[in-house]
Amino acid sequence: VQLQASGGGLVQAGDSLRLSCTASGRPFSSLAIGWFRQAPGKEREFVGGARESPDHVNYSDSVKGRITISRDSAKNTAYLEMNDLDSEDTGTYYCAADLGGWATPIVDDYDWWGQGTQVTVSS
Repeated sequence: VQLQASGGGLVQAGDSLRLSCTASGRPFSSLAIGWFRQAPGKEREFVGGARESPDHVNYSDSVKGRITISRDSAKNTAYLEMNDLDSEDTGTYYCAADLGGWATPIVDDYDWWGQGTQVTVSS
């Protein structure tokens, strides 16, 4: 499985941003897609994830209410929309895929990782 994350950039505090993760190599419906982020000097942190058939979305409590995770099967793409960004959201954002998984917050559950996209929130 190959994962391509995109959509990061430099934004202002309070802005919104949508990240994309396009997967290839396996049927998209078979993949749970998780989003993680990592700030300098910190451990990789689960943000949220989603699977389909059956549909299931999982959000981290730390960002719940500010993010929306969705999937477009026709485009083999998952999205992470983040609102009301602040400096604590700065970091490298990674998408990961787990074959047949449940979009858990456990790093080791994921079999494939994208290259990451940088999000920098300026105050």
